[in-house]
Amino acid sequence: MGKFTVTHEIHCNVETFWKTFMDKEFNTQLYVGALGFPDFKVVDQSDDGTTVARKVSAQPKMEVPGALQKLIGQGFRYTEEGSMKKAEGIWRWKMTPSTLAEKLFTSGTIRVEPVAHHGGAAHAGKDKVRRIAEINIEAKIFGLGGLIEGTTEKQMRDGWDKSATFMNKYLETAR
Repeated sequence: MGKFTVTHEIHCNVETFWKTFMDKEFNTQLYVGALGFPDFKVVDQSDDGTTVARKVSAQPKMEVPGALQKLIGQGFRYTEEGSMKKAEGIWRWKMTPSTLAEKLFTSGTIRVEPVAHHGGAAHAGKDKVRRIAEINIEAKIFGLGGLIEGTTEKQMRDGWDKSATFMNKYLETAR
């Protein structure tokens, strides 16, 4: 099983981060535009005042070795379900793949922390946060598990890096 953490600085406050993170239009621009997904849609989204939840259906842009392409097939998709108790401030998610769902497991958490300004504590975290994503990948396929986990981690790291760059540009133009 692969576990890894990615951390990025996002140029907004905590409230703006979560508002943007849950924005359907932002997510469509991120996944379809910036990340090149052939298909992405928010299937369900809710906010009951204490908990926010979202379910998405996506077809990621795939760049995988030939052996893995044969295994997962054409048109690979996934469903991602996530939620956050607002008081806790931790987004918990899991992905269910369209193929090999009983053998491939990907889940994680996202949290944000204010970043202190150089000007002192009085303005700490006003316009920058650190986004921390902790991700778990497990592929229970004899002989290919390590290759799948390594390939998935590489693609996810790249996607998280691109998403941070995109989010910062998006927030800059939204001001």
